[in-house]
Amino acid sequence: MDRQQILDLYEWRTGICFRHPAKGEVPTTVVGTVHPRAGGERPVLGCADCVIAIEDMRREEAARAGEEYVPGQVDKAAG
Repeated sequence: MDRQQILDLYEWRTGICFRHPAKGEVPTTVVGTVHPRAGGERPVLGCADCVIAIEDMRREEAARAGEEYVPGQVDKAAG
């Protein structure tokens, strides 16, 4: 799959990327969830560059583990 095909697997909304807050509001998707001490859940949002970087790491890890790589599940892998 190419970059755009992978990005198309996600639902995007305007937000602040957890890793690149200086970019300001950009298209983001949920890449994980944090559980603050005060309780509840908060989504962690990532920009397209971060999603591709995370997908690349997932693909490499799957290859090392001899497992199938399935793109489009960054938010599930983090949980």
